[in-house]
Amino acid sequence: RLRPLAKRRVDMHSFCNPSSFQRSPYLSARGNFASAFQGSSEEGYNAYHADKYDEDKNPNGIINFGTSENKLCFDLMSKRLTQADMNLMDPSLLQYPDWKGHLFLREEVARFLTYYCKAPAPLKAENVIVLNGCGSLFSALATVLCDPGEAILIATPCYGGITQSIFLYGNVKLVYVYLDSKITGTSTRPFQLTAEKLEKALQDARAEGVTVRALILLNPQNPLGDIYSLSELRDYLEFAKRHELHVIVDEIYMLSVFDESATFHSVLGMDRLPDPQRTHVMWGITKDFAVSGIRFGTLYTENQDVANAVASLCYFHGVCGPVQHKVAQLLRDRDWINQVYLRANHARLKAAHTYVTDELKTLGVPFLNRNAGFFVWIDFRKYLKTGTFEEELLLWKRFLDNKVLLSCGKAFECSEPGWFRIIFADKTHRLQLGMQRIRKVLEEREQEILAEEKEQPCQSDQDGKADSTDEVIFVSRHQDPLCASNSSLGDLIGLLQQQMRSSDWLQKNTAEQFA
Repeated sequence: RLRPLAKRRVDMHSFCNPSSFQRSPYLSARGNFASAFQGSSEEGYNAYHADKYDEDKNPNGIINFGTSENKLCFDLMSKRLTQADMNLMDPSLLQYPDWKGHLFLREEVARFLTYYCKAPAPLKAENVIVLNGCGSLFSALATVLCDPGEAILIATPCYGGITQSIFLYGNVKLVYVYLDSKITGTSTRPFQLTAEKLEKALQDARAEGVTVRALILLNPQNPLGDIYSLSELRDYLEFAKRHELHVIVDEIYMLSVFDESATFHSVLGMDRLPDPQRTHVMWGITKDFAVSGIRFGTLYTENQDVANAVASLCYFHGVCGPVQHKVAQLLRDRDWINQVYLRANHARLKAAHTYVTDELKTLGVPFLNRNAGFFVWIDFRKYLKTGTFEEELLLWKRFLDNKVLLSCGKAFECSEPGWFRIIFADKTHRLQLGMQRIRKVLEEREQEILAEEKEQPCQSDQDGKADSTDEVIFVSRHQDPLCASNSSLGDLIGLLQQQMRSSDWLQKNTAEQFA
């Protein structure tokens, strides 16, 4: 697990497929690299689009549990986006706008973020920039904050698309802060980020001669679903201030916290930012409003130098006028958002999450149980015989062969092989069929492992792999240590039952072996 320093930075070659890559004489070296830049997420995404599941036209097609999209609210959004107030076609919408975005939209974004981020004072339209999605924002920010070859700090596992966003244009790399599932030291939950871990990764990178310019925080976190507390956010921001690092805070799932027991805290809602000139907050409608096909992202920064530099790149990443009008109308409709959309969306997300996690409990599969985002972080390590990333990839391909697309841990730079992300924000019939296909693969894999162990009963587990009961993770809810005593008896019984189901001790320690 203690990788050499050279491996702590992203290895760009791991995102390419050199065996199938052929250099094109029509492209530059940079163009060839961009053409070859792909990983398992791209491979699976392309396979899905070539064989997409359809209940009527292609019932044996691939079900997509890999792409983080909310497919639960098309009825609500299609109805709202086709109402009369959305269909304005003013001459100004058909002409070049201010590259930061039309002022009417930036004013609406400022009011929206003031309200939902619980900002202590009204946010200003002059600090708002609009681009066609948060991927473009990551790309633009990396380009204006870093020089080629410099780096940005980020904790893993993390959303893998950030690597592509910051590297392909800006040639900016990531320095990873590797988190693991074991709860040690001051940690109170698996994969917990601390200022001490940030400090260690930063010092290691500097010792290797890497210049780190910024820190990326995902809150709520993708793929873990963690929501950072105010004290944690303050620790991270204070760490960044000490080292004069910019902080890019991605809050794109802020309205997708679907359980009242969890509370989201926006950086924009803090009474005082440690370093406001180096704190930049991103949000977009893609996730929270279930419209991933509408490319809209917004940046809020008090640093006008950063704002102007990013705005210059908006020429390449602008949002068309009619869409800017629709987004402004959507964000303005506070009554509909609060009384109709958010209530229904949260209820649907919670029901879908409950269905998938109940299925995982039945299978005896450990997972992190969180209340934000569209995903569950699942522990499939017991289905890996040797515990390697090669074996993880084989399991991922086996799911794909059985027509269900998941995301494997390597795509998120997870340091432990065997973790997978599943997207649950989907319709019931697809969830049911997809979970049936997952169950089939896991049951087949379980039988194969048992058969192999019977053939080689004396062979011990590989070095460094803990017994499954030592690392089993089943978190009923995000709890502080002081609140742990409030767990209900039902939660505790469920935890014990789940641990017994997930343990392979009984299979390994049979009466015949004792004899």
